Amino acid sequence: MNAYVRLLLVEVRRYLRRRAVQLLMAACVAVPAFIGVVTILNTQPPSDADIAQLERDAEMSRQSELDYCTENPTDWGIEATGEDAAAACAAQIPDADEYADEYGYYDTLRLRDEESNSGVAVASVLAILLLLAGTTFTGHDWNSGSVSNQLLFEPRRTRVWTAKALVATGGALLVAAVVMTAYWAVLGLVAGSRDTLADGDLLHAFQMGWRSAGVAAASALLGFVLTMLFRSTVATIGILLGASVAGSLLLAAVGISERWNPAVNLLALIDNGTTYWSEDACSDEGSEVDGYDGYYDCEEVVTFGDASLYLGSFLLVGGVASFVSFGRRDVP
Repeated sequence: MNAYVRLLLVEVRRYLRRRAVQLLMAACVAVPAFIGVVTILNTQPPSDADIAQLERDAEMSRQSELDYCTENPTDWGIEATGEDAAAACAAQIPDADEYADEYGYYDTLRLRDEESNSGVAVASVLAILLLLAGTTFTGHDWNSGSVSNQLLFEPRRTRVWTAKALVATGGALLVAAVVMTAYWAVLGLVAGSRDTLADGDLLHAFQMGWRSAGVAAASALLGFVLTMLFRSTVATIGILLGASVAGSLLLAAVGISERWNPAVNLLALIDNGTTYWSEDACSDEGSEVDGYDGYYDCEEVVTFGDASLYLGSFLLVGGVASFVSFGRRDVP
């Protein structure tokens, strides 16, 4: 067996045996499952008994308003009295079916809608959990001092760094792809059973899930490269938290466009493009919104390619710095 393949297998075993990684992987399954169950329950259509009760309640509500209107027609802007007032009230007050439609509204399970709702939530959770898996995987080696022992068996640091990177990234990609595919497959089956699954919806949702898996894998790689650079899980998490909070505040304070907000670009990666508010777009030369005279669309678009180049540049710089640092710095 090739020496590098053996090194990869060793790193895979080390990755799978990390207690923290095991807990994070379990969370990668449990949290999306919980979100999926809640989504299915919240979009449950009413039963026949619920519909019958709703129709009775709607009829009672309409009759109550009709009686009040007949007794107090002026409160409804009706000047007639007697039978004329009753007829005017009956014409003005919606019928029972309209009451039922108004009070019997419920969310329908549609995959296109869920992509921007529960789908983004699941993708975000996976990205965070797998980023933590990437940083704890290698952070444990630095905390325990086992990196120096590993280099005794494989002194070529390039191989050690790339093997760890491949395992952290590949493991995250596999887990995220399986979880996202299973998530949309289950929702697709439920939507199909409720006759709310349109043509192409399931494939579109799968594609969103696979993009999310790529984002999760990149997040795991980011956690890995920063931990290899700073040699501390705590430092990596602290820097990422500080950057996510302070970075957004700094962009807003300086007046830099939302185009450069990492959160906006992450959403563009997951949703295959997104929009953001831009003052530059709010001009008389902008595109006027149909049906609204004098109102102009103040949104601009971040494409998947734009977001990939922007966020990928940070990952590339961090990766190069981490790789060079590991190859040149002393290992305790």
